[in-house]
Amino acid sequence: MTFPGGAVSDESDASRGWSRDDQGTPPDEFGFPVRVWRMVARHRPPGFGRSRLWRSPLRGPWLTSVLGAVLLLGLPPVIITGLLSYAAYGPQFGQAMPPEVGWLRLPPFDWPVRPAWLYRLNQGVHVGLGLVLIPVVLAKLWSVAPKLLSWPPSRSAAQLLERLTLLLLVGGVLFEIVTGVLNIQYDYVFGFSFYTAHYFGAWVFIGAFVVHLVVKVPKMIRVLRSRSLRQMLGTSRAETRPEPVDDDLVAREPSEPTLSRRGALTLVGGGSLLLGALTLGQSVGGFTRPSALLLPRGRDSGEGPNGFPINRTSEAAGITAESTGPTWRLVLLGGPQVIELDLAGLRGMAQHSAKLPIACVEGWSTTQVWSGVRLRDLAILAGVPMPKSAQVKSMEGSGAFNQATLQANQVSDPDSLLALRVNGAELSLDHGYPARVIVPALPGVHNTKWVEMIEFRSR
Repeated sequence: MTFPGGAVSDESDASRGWSRDDQGTPPDEFGFPVRVWRMVARHRPPGFGRSRLWRSPLRGPWLTSVLGAVLLLGLPPVIITGLLSYAAYGPQFGQAMPPEVGWLRLPPFDWPVRPAWLYRLNQGVHVGLGLVLIPVVLAKLWSVAPKLLSWPPSRSAAQLLERLTLLLLVGGVLFEIVTGVLNIQYDYVFGFSFYTAHYFGAWVFIGAFVVHLVVKVPKMIRVLRSRSLRQMLGTSRAETRPEPVDDDLVAREPSEPTLSRRGALTLVGGGSLLLGALTLGQSVGGFTRPSALLLPRGRDSGEGPNGFPINRTSEAAGITAESTGPTWRLVLLGGPQVIELDLAGLRGMAQHSAKLPIACVEGWSTTQVWSGVRLRDLAILAGVPMPKSAQVKSMEGSGAFNQATLQANQVSDPDSLLALRVNGAELSLDHGYPARVIVPALPGVHNTKWVEMIEFRSR
């Protein structure tokens, strides 16, 4: 038996749709005795089920449906770009994090190198749009708060399953927002792996989101069609009235409106635009970068040709001027012989320049002019003219990204370089001196700095 809906407040049991003496009522459709739901209703936690707290006349199916429609359009690109970011890290080489995801493993494919700004666009959309949608998510949660905090949480086993799905949806989106924002602001503040938690948290949210769409989209469409958008947005504050009391979201004793529905949507939209303005500069870069007041972890390393963001300094990586001095050698493996080159030997090879971006998972990016030796020329020198992959190892002794495996297309691209210079100047120590990898459309952390070894693999 399913009891009638409605936000539960301090009213008696009778107002909830059943009486205290209905011992003979048959069980619900899942076989649960009705007295179970009645007992749950009588043990209300503090703060739950108090409808008098939710008296705004703006709440109702229409406002909730409008906010839901915005999220329906905005969240899928965030989800897709997040999964594509994982794919760009090369899970087929075991270097994406988490490396083992079981049946949640994405189909393996070679991440493209063209256009060169592909990963920059992907992460700019993922981080930027994710931040822009935060006010919409919070407004949506505000609009459904009476239903989220109603008591009892369910009046049947079927409704209990729906509420559990809703718990996963709300918990999932809040977890992704909080961990994502902290990751782009601070340097590893978590007591756990952000990448692992964010990936599995995303799948929890995705599953709940799909179920929620199946259940709620028909009602959302019906509600939006039932009222004229122009009329609803054209209603002034003085003319704002609650929607008909036929839904749990509508206040039974509404207060006087302090804002029209148009004003509420304008407030939410203004918050999204503000977050966008404070974020855009970190992805676009150039003269817009000072406007990125929501600063990411990428830090500027001074003025001049090397004055652009970095995530990890040479000091943090344990790289010193002595270790990169005259004794430094680049070791090339994979062919019949081991090849060693010093910096003078690399400078004596054919040099190539390319204007390429570096884009990090946190959303910041920068485009610079890099010069150095093509990776494919180094592969030929090593004796592997058509490598299937290449493993690049850094002098950095520890860290999750002190080495990277490159795909065949990433090695063979004419703009893939072992860079020795940037913007006409020698690389600074923080930017990877004496040599670093730079590859089109590659996630920033895989553009390995302080390279000491490259192994070209023919299989």
